[in-house]
Amino acid sequence: MSFQYTALGDSLTTGFGALPGNGFVPVYRRTAESRLGSFVASSNLGVNGMTTAELEQRLRRSNVFRQSVREADIITISIGGNDLIRAAKSGSGPNGISPRVLQKSLQECRQNFGGIMNLLGQLKAGTREPYIIRIVGLYNPYPQVEEATAWVRQFNQYASGYSSRVVGFASIYGEFAGNERGLLSIDHLHPNGRGYRVIASKLDGLGYGMLY
Repeated sequence: MSFQYTALGDSLTTGFGALPGNGFVPVYRRTAESRLGSFVASSNLGVNGMTTAELEQRLRRSNVFRQSVREADIITISIGGNDLIRAAKSGSGPNGISPRVLQKSLQECRQNFGGIMNLLGQLKAGTREPYIIRIVGLYNPYPQVEEATAWVRQFNQYASGYSSRVVGFASIYGEFAGNERGLLSIDHLHPNGRGYRVIASKLDGLGYGMLY
């Protein structure tokens, strides 16, 4: 017996900032394989710069994404960070980042994320169970910006609300807060190899549900 792992998301899913094979997807795949005692094939559908709106569209329109989700026993999602980064860039002025712009983006981000979770449920309806979905929480790419901290915390709170028998939320905020220097790559935005190992470890810690 073998398992199929589909990774959805942004540059964290692609492993940007780390050497090849050191992103959280390959590390988690190898861990899952040893835990489950079976081969785990992976399909990495990460796209650098992807936002929640873009992932929702792919799940609606892309046959590759839809089919890959239908066939998956394990699904991970890392999304939302670019929504914050775009809002911070578009809303920054002489007085810092506009709280109004951030609030609007957070509202849209949560709405899109809800759409993503609904689509995953629809795509998995009628497919063979069991399967698991794992959400990678956000860390704050702008730790020095108070509003960004609030944005990330509120998004994480919303996303963790989807936790269920099938869905698990990997909270990484606490691990990264204050440890950015050790866990982020030289761009100060993406995790380094150590940072990705932290993410993979948190995913592993959620267990493998009914896949055993």
